[in-house]
Amino acid sequence: MPEHMPEHTPEITAQELATRVGAAMWARDRAPQMLGMRLISIAPGAACLDMPVREDMTNGHAICHGGLIFTLADTAFAYACNSGNHTTVASACHVDFLAPAQVGDILRAEATERATAGRSGVYDVTVTRQDGSIIAMFRGKSSRIKGDVLTGP
Repeated sequence: MPEHMPEHTPEITAQELATRVGAAMWARDRAPQMLGMRLISIAPGAACLDMPVREDMTNGHAICHGGLIFTLADTAFAYACNSGNHTTVASACHVDFLAPAQVGDILRAEATERATAGRSGVYDVTVTRQDGSIIAMFRGKSSRIKGDVLTGP
């Protein structure tokens, strides 16, 4: 190849970018790791995480604390809305708790992008038990801020 011609650098696919973003976020994301969450998958506008319900996660009714179910859903939302490498934060969110989770349950949160416009987005997250039954529905609204995940602000 002549010296004056640059080598062709293949474009990164949206899936490759999402995977890199997920890895970078996970390396810095201490709270989900403390709670035993696992990043199962990430794709453009989508993410899936698991979390085992431990004894120390229960409330005064001996069921999983709703705040921890919310945290699982919020984490899946965060990975989905940052998957394009634009630093994005929650601007609002809502959760509906439909059924309790017990110690020993493995909860799965699957987040999906529903719409984006400008710097805003809307994402839905479904939280299920290992048997597939839905225990919570979460809707998050996102706002893109300065910077990107892989290189910072």
